Amino acid sequence: MTKQIFINLAVKDIQKSMDFYTALGFSNNPQFSDDTGKCMVWSDSIFVMILSHEKFASFTAKPITDTKTTIAGLYSLSVTSVEEVHSIMDKGLSAGGIEPNEMRDYGFMQQRTIEDFDGHTWEIFYMDMTKITPQSS
Repeated sequence: MTKQIFINLAVKDIQKSMDFYTALGFSNNPQFSDDTGKCMVWSDSIFVMILSHEKFASFTAKPITDTKTTIAGLYSLSVTSVEEVHSIMDKGLSAGGIEPNEMRDYGFMQQRTIEDFDGHTWEIFYMDMTKITPQSS
């Protein structure tokens, strides 16, 4: 079996969240979706499970944090161009996401940040490997 990553997120409104992630470019896999959660596909190996608080709580004994006021993790998605960064961000902002800070330009990497309705934080970035300078030892 190919190695895959599944990121599980607790959300308050599954349909609203599904619409948001669809706007970012994810697709839904109905085979792993029901009324309590949706499997959103970024690639053949990256999936985001958006789960109701009740469903999410069934997997852990820890309380669910309020990601609108605290950070639980930063999730980053690489894309193939700066234009794609902007396109995804524009679609996500139109779908109700918020951009908590301005674009960051590190020379070799351009990055923008978007938060979903529950405050889950995503960094959309393009990295140009030809612009990375080798580290001297």
